[in-house]
Amino acid sequence: MSTDKKKNMFCYRYPHPAVTVDCIIFALHENDLKVLLIQRGADPYKNFWALPGGFVEIDESVDTAAERELAEETGMEKIFLEQLYTFGEPKRDPRERVISVAYYSLVRLKEHRPVAGSDALNTCWFPIRQLPPLAFDHKTVMDMAIKRLQGKVIYAPVIFDLLPGKFRLNQLRKVYEIILERPIAADSFRKKILGTGLLTPLNEFDNSESGPPGRLYRFDKKRYKKMLDDGFTFELKPDSPKKTTLKA
Repeated sequence: MSTDKKKNMFCYRYPHPAVTVDCIIFALHENDLKVLLIQRGADPYKNFWALPGGFVEIDESVDTAAERELAEETGMEKIFLEQLYTFGEPKRDPRERVISVAYYSLVRLKEHRPVAGSDALNTCWFPIRQLPPLAFDHKTVMDMAIKRLQGKVIYAPVIFDLLPGKFRLNQLRKVYEIILERPIAADSFRKKILGTGLLTPLNEFDNSESGPPGRLYRFDKKRYKKMLDDGFTFELKPDSPKKTTLKA
């Protein structure tokens, strides 16, 4: 095939936007929900904090690009990424017309040690409500990811991806409170979560907190998958504590 014909293969009537990927990685640390950010080493927004991500190459899928960019900028590999949303405001990137496909994931912070690479100067975990000024429209991306996560934990047991393999019920409830950003009635929560049949009680107890030792539980992934095959639908809507009225 001649050089001219090869060039014409990619000549179209309409201009084409560039495509990027952004990755929102959540983790739990010190009773706070945190997100992994990288410090940009190049313009635009040099030295600003941003979500890990970058441009999709011409011969790769957006899923592959998200995995590659996350690995190149943070060293994190084999992370399950779920597609969040596509952001395409015309002026979201000062360089050119850019459409970005965002992904999010929940990980156990202790299992990952991000290391800055590629064009990233640094990596750091930030509390989701104490973020520094972010590059591009990444604050908008973050806000949508938080809303999606708050809805997701009600209808899917993704919250267990943040917890250690063994946990107390009150520890699980606190994680729901952190994500949903509101208090949850303990007794009602205990009844509902145990009623799902997805937790296996262990003959182990934890005494790291004040008060009597608490029984440890484990999320049963195999049982959950079997229940899904049988038509089970996960739904957990935690109740807020009832307000008490003081009489004069």
